[in-house]
Amino acid sequence: MMQLSLALPVEPNRMWTLGQQMGVRYVVAGLPRKPDGTVAVDYVSLLHMKKRYEDAGYTISAIENRPPTDKIKLNQPGRDEQIATVCELIENMGALGIPVWCYEFMAMFNWMRTSVTTRVRGGALATSYDHSLMANAPLTSEGIITEERLWDNFRYYLERILPVAEKAKVKLALHPDDPPISPIQGVGRIFRNVEAFQRLIEMIPSPYNGITFCQGCFAEMGVNIPETIRLFGDKIFFVHFRNLRGTAENFVETFHDDGDTDMLAAMRAYKEIGFEGPIRPDHVPTMEGDANDTPGYTERGRLFAIGYMKGLMQAVYADK
Repeated sequence: MMQLSLALPVEPNRMWTLGQQMGVRYVVAGLPRKPDGTVAVDYVSLLHMKKRYEDAGYTISAIENRPPTDKIKLNQPGRDEQIATVCELIENMGALGIPVWCYEFMAMFNWMRTSVTTRVRGGALATSYDHSLMANAPLTSEGIITEERLWDNFRYYLERILPVAEKAKVKLALHPDDPPISPIQGVGRIFRNVEAFQRLIEMIPSPYNGITFCQGCFAEMGVNIPETIRLFGDKIFFVHFRNLRGTAENFVETFHDDGDTDMLAAMRAYKEIGFEGPIRPDHVPTMEGDANDTPGYTERGRLFAIGYMKGLMQAVYADK
């Protein structure tokens, strides 16, 4: 059975209670913070976080947050120190039985949108991306960052963290670039197609080297989602379940039941490959009554998404 999960902050809020009321028992965690605001990866801090979730009725299915990795991505002085911190996180996750770490390799900026106020069904606010609006955007402070440079830096990184993950029995689930376009503001984006993820898997074959299958990102790539789920099979360690309309160059995120992807067919494909890892709703529209201060992660939109996902899961597990 898939682990229906919610991304929840490390400190209790209303969504912690609403998740329990919806019957969600798994949580995708962030990372706790030190008094100075930096992330904590030490054993005791992670233990306290894990126990907070457990005392509220949740089990951590994955961690989806990272200590700083900017120097790793750009091969700058200090990258080995950053890698050491990542290794400490992975080791402590393993010691605490936290099975999946979602990481990414997007240099300079993470997921990008050109609007967070695009109107979708019923006037709900959604995030969208129009690549033509980035045509005149200046280069970042690092200037041109080539894909070749990023691939070299990624291999160096993976070669050092994967043995640690294997020993700790923590699955490394790499998230695609979002949007999967290269370059943006002169910055190469390397994890932007199916071939890149096949290269990842083949780079160092390991049962702990795999994918965060973000449906939205793969849909932006223009692939058939159920077919691609079957292609990657047991290399999918974690799923971001979301929907959208359009292509990488111009798309808008939608309610889960209102985009281009056949979500029931996708859910059936996860069952067919025997996926039993964490699956969470991702990037929901902002509905009436919610503030748009955390676009994609508002309360009512996630309530709708969880109900929809539970219905799909009930349907596919009822299939004979």
